Amino acid sequence: MDNGDIFRRLRYTFNLTDQQLVEIFTLAESEVSLQLVQQWLAREDDENHLAMYDKELATFLNGFIAFKRGKREGDQPKPEKRLTNNQIFRKIRIALALKDFEVIAILDKADFRLSKHELSAFFRSPTQKHYRLCKDQILRNFLMGLQLTYRPKSTD
Repeated sequence: MDNGDIFRRLRYTFNLTDQQLVEIFTLAESEVSLQLVQQWLAREDDENHLAMYDKELATFLNGFIAFKRGKREGDQPKPEKRLTNNQIFRKIRIALALKDFEVIAILDKADFRLSKHELSAFFRSPTQKHYRLCKDQILRNFLMGLQLTYRPKSTD
Protein backbone atom coordinates (compact mmCIF):
# COMPACT_ATOMS: atom_id res chain seq x y z
CA MET A 1 0.00 0.00 0.00
CA ASP A 2 1.01 3.59 -0.54
CA ASN A 3 2.41 5.27 2.60
CA GLY A 4 0.46 8.46 1.91
CA ASP A 5 -2.77 6.48 1.67
CA ILE A 6 -2.10 4.79 5.03
CA PHE A 7 -1.29 8.19 6.57
CA ARG A 8 -4.51 9.75 5.20
CA ARG A 9 -6.64 6.79 6.33
CA LEU A 10 -5.29 6.90 9.89
CA ARG A 11 -5.80 10.67 10.03
CA TYR A 12 -9.41 10.30 8.88
CA THR A 13 -10.21 7.28 11.08
CA PHE A 14 -8.99 8.96 14.27
CA ASN A 15 -10.15 12.44 13.24
CA LEU A 16 -6.69 13.93 13.72
CA THR A 17 -6.06 17.58 12.87
CA ASP A 18 -3.00 18.69 10.95
CA GLN A 19 -1.63 20.20 14.16
CA GLN A 20 -2.13 16.91 16.02
CA LEU A 21 -0.19 15.15 13.27
CA VAL A 22 2.71 17.57 13.78
CA GLU A 23 2.55 16.83 17.53
CA ILE A 24 2.59 13.08 16.86
CA PHE A 25 5.84 13.49 14.92
CA THR A 26 7.20 15.52 17.85
CA LEU A 27 6.41 12.59 20.19
CA ALA A 28 8.66 10.48 17.96
CA GLU A 29 11.39 13.10 18.40
CA SER A 30 11.08 14.39 14.84
CA GLU A 31 10.28 17.92 13.80
CA VAL A 32 8.03 18.41 10.77
CA SER A 33 6.27 21.52 9.59
CA LEU A 34 2.55 21.94 9.15
CA GLN A 35 3.19 22.60 5.46
CA LEU A 36 5.03 19.28 5.07
CA VAL A 37 2.16 17.39 6.74
CA GLN A 38 -0.30 19.07 4.36
CA GLN A 39 1.86 18.08 1.38
CA TRP A 40 1.84 14.46 2.54
CA LEU A 41 -1.94 14.59 2.97
CA ALA A 42 -2.52 16.00 -0.52
CA ARG A 43 -3.80 13.56 -3.12
CA GLU A 44 -1.37 12.25 -5.71
CA ASP A 45 -2.94 14.33 -8.48
CA ASP A 46 -2.51 17.57 -6.47
CA GLU A 47 0.46 19.71 -7.53
CA ASN A 48 1.40 20.22 -3.84
CA HIS A 49 1.57 16.46 -3.17
CA LEU A 50 4.79 15.12 -1.70
CA ALA A 51 5.44 11.38 -1.40
CA MET A 52 5.83 9.99 2.10
CA TYR A 53 8.76 7.61 2.45
CA ASP A 54 8.98 4.55 4.70
CA LYS A 55 11.15 6.28 7.31
CA GLU A 56 8.63 9.15 7.60
CA LEU A 57 5.68 6.76 8.00
CA ALA A 58 7.67 4.71 10.54
CA THR A 59 8.37 7.92 12.48
CA PHE A 60 4.66 8.79 12.41
CA LEU A 61 3.66 5.31 13.58
CA ASN A 62 6.20 5.43 16.44
CA GLY A 63 4.73 8.80 17.45
CA PHE A 64 1.21 7.38 17.09
CA ILE A 65 2.12 4.66 19.59
CA ALA A 66 3.32 7.34 22.02
CA PHE A 67 0.20 9.44 21.30
CA LYS A 68 -2.18 6.57 22.07
CA ARG A 69 -0.28 4.79 24.85
CA GLY A 70 2.04 7.41 26.30
CA LYS A 71 5.70 8.02 25.68
CA ARG A 72 7.94 5.28 26.98
CA GLU A 73 10.86 5.89 29.31
CA GLY A 74 14.39 6.10 27.94
CA ASP A 75 15.39 6.10 24.32
CA GLN A 76 12.60 6.28 21.80
CA PRO A 77 12.44 3.66 19.03
CA LYS A 78 14.35 4.54 15.89
CA PRO A 79 12.26 4.62 12.71
CA GLU A 80 12.91 1.86 10.22
CA LYS A 81 14.32 2.85 6.84
CA ARG A 82 12.19 0.21 5.12
CA LEU A 83 8.70 -0.77 6.23
CA THR A 84 6.73 -3.88 5.40
CA ASN A 85 2.98 -4.25 5.73
CA ASN A 86 3.68 -6.59 8.67
CA GLN A 87 5.54 -3.81 10.52
CA ILE A 88 2.81 -1.26 9.77
CA PHE A 89 0.14 -3.70 10.97
CA ARG A 90 2.16 -4.43 14.15
CA LYS A 91 2.70 -0.74 14.98
CA ILE A 92 -0.99 0.12 14.59
CA ARG A 93 -1.92 -2.89 16.70
CA ILE A 94 0.52 -1.82 19.43
CA ALA A 95 -0.71 1.79 19.35
CA LEU A 96 -4.30 0.68 19.89
CA ALA A 97 -3.37 -2.12 22.35
CA LEU A 98 -5.41 -4.62 20.33
CA LYS A 99 -5.63 -8.28 21.27
CA ASP A 100 -5.93 -11.04 18.65
CA PHE A 101 -9.69 -11.37 19.03
CA GLU A 102 -10.12 -7.58 18.66
CA VAL A 103 -8.08 -7.51 15.43
CA ILE A 104 -10.15 -10.42 14.09
CA ALA A 105 -13.36 -8.55 15.01
CA ILE A 106 -12.07 -5.42 13.24
CA LEU A 107 -11.28 -7.43 10.11
CA ASP A 108 -14.71 -9.05 10.39
CA LYS A 109 -16.34 -5.59 10.23
CA ALA A 110 -14.68 -5.16 6.83
CA ASP A 111 -16.08 -8.57 5.80
CA PHE A 112 -12.65 -10.17 5.84
CA ARG A 113 -12.28 -13.51 7.62
CA LEU A 114 -8.99 -14.49 9.21
CA SER A 115 -8.19 -17.14 11.81
CA LYS A 116 -6.14 -16.50 14.93
CA HIS A 117 -3.36 -18.72 13.53
CA GLU A 118 -3.25 -16.79 10.25
CA LEU A 119 -3.13 -13.52 12.18
CA SER A 120 -0.31 -14.62 14.48
CA ALA A 121 1.79 -15.54 11.43
CA PHE A 122 1.96 -11.84 10.49
CA PHE A 123 3.57 -10.91 13.80
CA ARG A 124 6.25 -13.60 13.85
CA SER A 125 9.91 -13.05 13.07
CA PRO A 126 10.61 -13.20 9.31
CA THR A 127 13.09 -16.00 10.00
CA GLN A 128 10.46 -18.16 11.72
CA LYS A 129 9.05 -20.88 9.48
CA HIS A 130 5.40 -19.94 10.11
CA TYR A 131 5.94 -16.26 9.25
CA ARG A 132 3.57 -14.97 6.59
CA LEU A 133 3.84 -11.81 4.55
CA CYS A 134 0.94 -9.38 5.06
CA LYS A 135 -0.41 -8.48 1.65
CA ASP A 136 -1.94 -5.12 0.72
CA GLN A 137 -5.47 -6.58 0.71
CA ILE A 138 -5.20 -7.61 4.37
CA LEU A 139 -3.76 -4.27 5.49
CA ARG A 140 -6.39 -2.40 3.44
CA ASN A 141 -9.19 -4.43 5.05
CA PHE A 142 -7.71 -3.84 8.51
CA LEU A 143 -7.64 -0.08 7.90
CA MET A 144 -11.23 -0.21 6.62
CA GLY A 145 -12.29 -2.19 9.69
CA LEU A 146 -10.58 0.41 11.91
CA GLN A 147 -12.55 3.13 10.18
CA LEU A 148 -15.80 1.22 10.67
CA THR A 149 -14.89 0.67 14.34
CA TYR A 150 -13.55 4.08 15.36
CA ARG A 151 -15.52 6.32 13.02
CA PRO A 152 -18.62 4.26 12.22
CA LYS A 153 -21.30 6.61 10.96
CA SER A 154 -19.27 9.56 9.82
CA THR A 155 -21.05 12.34 8.02
CA ASP A 156 -17.89 13.66 6.34
